[in-house]
Amino acid sequence: MNNVEVISALWAAFDRFDFAAAGPLLHDSFVCDWPQSGERIRGRDNFIALNQNYPGQWRIKIVRLLAFGDEVVTECEVSDETVTNRAISFFRLKDGLIIHIREFWPDRMEPKADRAQWVEQL
Repeated sequence: MNNVEVISALWAAFDRFDFAAAGPLLHDSFVCDWPQSGERIRGRDNFIALNQNYPGQWRIKIVRLLAFGDEVVTECEVSDETVTNRAISFFRLKDGLIIHIREFWPDRMEPKADRAQWVEQL
């Protein structure tokens, strides 16, 4: 698989809750950083266990995917049918496997009234 296919396969496995398929896509030296909460998840087993035990039935849809050599960036829509969020993920691959993820989960916010004359709603 090329790097785009590896990342697409990871999100597809997570969307199906097929964590057994997701694990082999991660490098032996895998690390995931969540800067917003200041957390680091070290190791394939910890990352898979965390996601297996995360509450809810989350569905994942890739909105945008950009690839640059061994770097891939995705914007995903993540929903449990009541809440929809965005995840921005920066992947680095080594030897055809994901070695590092730096991921951001921005909070939704209401638009500010003082700029209404210059913007439109998405």
